[in-house]
Amino acid sequence: MAASWNEAELMAVLLSREVRDGEISACGALSMIPAAGLLLAQATHAPNAELIILSSPFMPFRTSRQFHYLAQRGDLGLFFVSGVQIDRHGNYNLHVLGDPDRPKVRFPGGYGGGMIYYAARRTVVFRTEHTPRSLVERVDFISAAGHTPPEVLRHGHPSKVVTPMATLRFDLEAGLLRLESVHPPHTVAEVVERTGFDLGDVSAVGPTPAPTEAELATLRGPVRARMIETGTYADWAEATLGAGLAA
Repeated sequence: MAASWNEAELMAVLLSREVRDGEISACGALSMIPAAGLLLAQATHAPNAELIILSSPFMPFRTSRQFHYLAQRGDLGLFFVSGVQIDRHGNYNLHVLGDPDRPKVRFPGGYGGGMIYYAARRTVVFRTEHTPRSLVERVDFISAAGHTPPEVLRHGHPSKVVTPMATLRFDLEAGLLRLESVHPPHTVAEVVERTGFDLGDVSAVGPTPAPTEAELATLRGPVRARMIETGTYADWAEATLGAGLAA
């Protein structure tokens, strides 16, 4: 049976479930899926969540510097970030592919993301691709480190990695990502094959709870309308939320 949601909707729902009521939660610029997830959480289970969506009407500061100060104070509960590469230690790369001294490809970098990875209480890394080239044994460049020595001051650590196929949780004691659940119709074997590092014992891994009718209706209704009305990735919301469904 075909899923009655598209990948962006699935990921928005899964990210929304990480938001806690009364907590300050944020995502960076050009982060359409987390933005939808934040607004979905506020419209459902976290009505008192304080939302920050950089470069949008949901940015309460005049400059990003003030946002960075908030994070450094330890007031940021949750941050959503993406990476070109993510490795088994929770490191992510947003800078270069290949030898850093002679890279094959250069990217814009993290613009404070490395600091926020240390400062936010929890960080969920999302990636819209689940392949061995995106989930790698070792990133080519560490834009932000998932695990650091005990003497390094940080308020929090990575919490999870969410992709269109699976959710991985960060085992803080081991400093490694572990497979938490697999999104149907994908299978554990498929996720293992398409992950570029060893996931360890996956015998007890089960399916991810599917989006509910209420979550999807809210995402496609009030959240879509709010994004369009406020100009928060309006074109994306109009084209994506509720689109591409199975007949």
